[in-house]
Amino acid sequence: MKAVIPVAGQGTRLRPHTHTVPKAMLHVAGKTIIEYILDEVAAVEPEEYIFIVGYLGDKLRSFLEKKLDRPTRFVVQRETLGIAHALREAREYIADGPALIVLGDTIFQADLTGIVRRGISALGVRVVDDPRRFGVVVLDGERVVKMVEKPQTPVSTLAIAGVYYVNDTDLLIQCLNRIVEDDIKTRGEYQLTDALQMMVEANHEIVTFPIEGWFDCGEPAALLETNRALLARVEDVPKRPGSIIIPPVWIDESAAIQNSIIGPNVSVAGGAIVKDSIVRDSLVSEYASVENLILQSSIIGDRAAAQGRPASLNVGDSSQIELA
Repeated sequence: MKAVIPVAGQGTRLRPHTHTVPKAMLHVAGKTIIEYILDEVAAVEPEEYIFIVGYLGDKLRSFLEKKLDRPTRFVVQRETLGIAHALREAREYIADGPALIVLGDTIFQADLTGIVRRGISALGVRVVDDPRRFGVVVLDGERVVKMVEKPQTPVSTLAIAGVYYVNDTDLLIQCLNRIVEDDIKTRGEYQLTDALQMMVEANHEIVTFPIEGWFDCGEPAALLETNRALLARVEDVPKRPGSIIIPPVWIDESAAIQNSIIGPNVSVAGGAIVKDSIVRDSLVSEYASVENLILQSSIIGDRAAAQGRPASLNVGDSSQIELA
């Protein structure tokens, strides 16, 4: 079985942080988004990882090649035309066997081992309050009979959570080809949901399985909310002499904390420096510097420097801000 992970999106809603770092490499609660995903996928021991990259793909490739000890392939999606198009770009490597497809922008938890062992095509789903933001499924008993991408008139509250097990990749590729060749688009893109619906209409059995944890990382407020949720599971309280740590907090061992109050709900990544500051409900990224500030609900990007008076900031990578 192969693990196929599309990570070609530009993460426009997370700018300025994604100007220089792929969305999948943003840090939250001690890890990058892609590392959380790989931790889940590793449980099924895929024979090969296939990453579909695009925007800042070289950075992502360099990062991932150091993390994985299994055969890994990178396919470039040169135009971001949708997930169905991305998967079609990798069709020659996906065929001839089952595949686990996981979208590379959402942290999740699920019993993937049980799904793969069962051997039936399956979609990870979660009940949501507002299904208009998601692709949704309609069931007849256990079996999926209909899928609709972001319905304005809700037909179901079971949202597709971006995790798919497909046991017939040859049929999937046939449907992906039809989607692209016949220019079948929904909301301006070639949607995987439409290809899966074609499989259902070809009498292919697809069932669902529950996503136990589903954490959105699509925009700054959601990223901070995910950070809070994941930190709630952290039991260890880091210690920094001369500073006060209010849990839950995650601080990388290589981060320097001086004369500061950190927490609650703060993540400080490797190489960062926080000095003479109060930081609450915030993310401080790799090699960032925070000095003489009171921060709340803020994201400080990689190698950014924030210095001055109390403020709430959303500072992109490699930036420098001085507040008098």
